[in-house]
Amino acid sequence: MAFFGEWTAVAAGGALGALLRHGATMAAAQWLPRGFPWGTLTVNVLGSLLMGVAFVLLVERGLVAPAWRLFFTVGLLGAFTTFSAFSMDALAMFGTGATARAMIYILASVATCLAAALAGIMLTRNF
Repeated sequence: MAFFGEWTAVAAGGALGALLRHGATMAAAQWLPRGFPWGTLTVNVLGSLLMGVAFVLLVERGLVAPAWRLFFTVGLLGAFTTFSAFSMDALAMFGTGATARAMIYILASVATCLAAALAGIMLTRNF
C-alpha cells in the first residue's frame, strides 16, 4: 500500500507542477519580451528556490510524511522545473546562429538556479 501511495503522490504532484509550469510559461510569453526563453528560465529559477526551501523543511526538518516529500519534490517541483525545455531552448538558439544569446542563457540558467537553491536553503534555515 505504501508503494501505491508514493506513486500516487508523485503523479498528483507532477500533474499540478506541469499545469503550473504551463501557466507560468504562457504568462511569461504574454508579459515578457520575445526572443528569449524567459518562461523556462523563470520556472527553473523559482523551482530551484522552492527546492531549497523544500529541502530544509521536508528533508532536514522532516515536517511531513515521506509521501508528501515525494509529492512536493519529485512530483510538483520536478514537473514544474524543466531541464529538457532548457536544453531545447539552448539548442534552438544555437541552431538559429544566436550563439551569444544561447551561451548567456546557459550561464544565466545554471548560475541563477544554483544561487536560488542556495538562497532557499539559507533563508529557510534562518527561520
